[in-house]
Amino acid sequence: MAKVNNHNLFLKLRAQYPVFYYEGFDYSVDNQEIRIVYDFRISDSIFFRPKISIPVSLFIKPDRLSVQQWDLLVFHLGMIELISYWKSVCSPVIKVNTFSLSNRAIEWWKKLYFNGLGEFFYLNSIETTRNEFVKIECESQRKVEKLDFQLEDKVIVPIGGGKDSVVTLELLKHNEKEILPLIINPRGATLNTLSRSGLGRDFYFRINRSIDSKLLELNATGYLNGHTPFSAMLAFYTLLASALTGYKNIALSNESSANESTVEGEDINHQYWKSIEFERDFREYVSENISSDFNYFSFLRPLSELQIAKLFSEFKYYFDVFRSCNAGSKEDIWCGICPKCMFANIILAPFLTQEERIAIFQKELFEDETLKNYFEELIGLTSVKPFECVGTVSEVNVALCLTIQKYKDSGIKLPKLLAYYRTLDVYAMYSTQNFKEMLCHYETPNFLNVEFETILKSKLKQI
Repeated sequence: MAKVNNHNLFLKLRAQYPVFYYEGFDYSVDNQEIRIVYDFRISDSIFFRPKISIPVSLFIKPDRLSVQQWDLLVFHLGMIELISYWKSVCSPVIKVNTFSLSNRAIEWWKKLYFNGLGEFFYLNSIETTRNEFVKIECESQRKVEKLDFQLEDKVIVPIGGGKDSVVTLELLKHNEKEILPLIINPRGATLNTLSRSGLGRDFYFRINRSIDSKLLELNATGYLNGHTPFSAMLAFYTLLASALTGYKNIALSNESSANESTVEGEDINHQYWKSIEFERDFREYVSENISSDFNYFSFLRPLSELQIAKLFSEFKYYFDVFRSCNAGSKEDIWCGICPKCMFANIILAPFLTQEERIAIFQKELFEDETLKNYFEELIGLTSVKPFECVGTVSEVNVALCLTIQKYKDSGIKLPKLLAYYRTLDVYAMYSTQNFKEMLCHYETPNFLNVEFETILKSKLKQI
């Protein structure tokens, strides 16, 4: 994704739209559906009304929640939903008219917005600071106060359609945990993952989230645009799902690799919303301002992408349905020409046969020299990694070294990009690493309790 210099546009739009208003929200519940609508605006003529719907099923119990609980959870969803609309103009002030946040909570939201939008600021060449980029003012006298929720020791597992959530789902499923998958805007890969899991294609918590078309119109006419904080939105949506079902544990599938910066030497991380820092901050915020009953954590946090790929390689019945390619997500395909496809190919290569990889990606990506630039970004020959959810530079290089050794052992000729890689100094540097030690590493800190840690460590020993 190319950088553009939109700093002057940033200043112009901030002057034109000095205040972003979070006017309010509405929700309704019947036997068929839960409906939530937000009311945001940036002027007297530009309004945004994003909508969310949740089909009611047997495991959803809307009457579990009081009006106070509904309001608290729906309000917080709005606080994260608004960022997609705010960043179109970057108003210097956000006025919140629904609840009153404490000064500590306001600072939490400012940190979340600023760090989470690091990629957005970087790619738009916007120069700002955490103190200057926005001020949050609360107009309501109704204070945010934490509440009690009666939750059971069951597990919600968000499903994204990639290898990570498959590993979480399978490890917890085989340890007889009562699991409820959760999907936002279902698509081919997520539904097919459910089918292969054996839990049933229809047994999941479904959230239908739609973008207000007005935002798309603004983007098309030259307003600011960029990275959407999807994983942070997911975090707040899982709280609502937990409250509506009574499932206490929310097991994400974010790995330790997500902590690495995307831009060398700068605190800019495409995966900030998946990092341990966000996870820690979110848990603390929820405990202080919403409820201490929820247990939000990443089950795979102690593992690297390399370890997860090794575990995923055991679940061959998912090979033809899992997808991680953003470019091909609407068509439910691997596009085969993006950095995410190249990364997935690299990280799986040590553990899959060449035939298995070609069957997944529909070609031998290591033979495609048009992907050389992405390849070089992934191995660290450039100062900026692809703005995608990819592993660390270190584990990409280790995966390539393991793959080359695999080719040597089998006597198969190296594909072009692997042959090129073997000529580089970086190959000589990483080929001496202790690969077994890396595959057995258990990262701390993490937020797994003893029960979940036992499940993961037991499986890790089998590697």
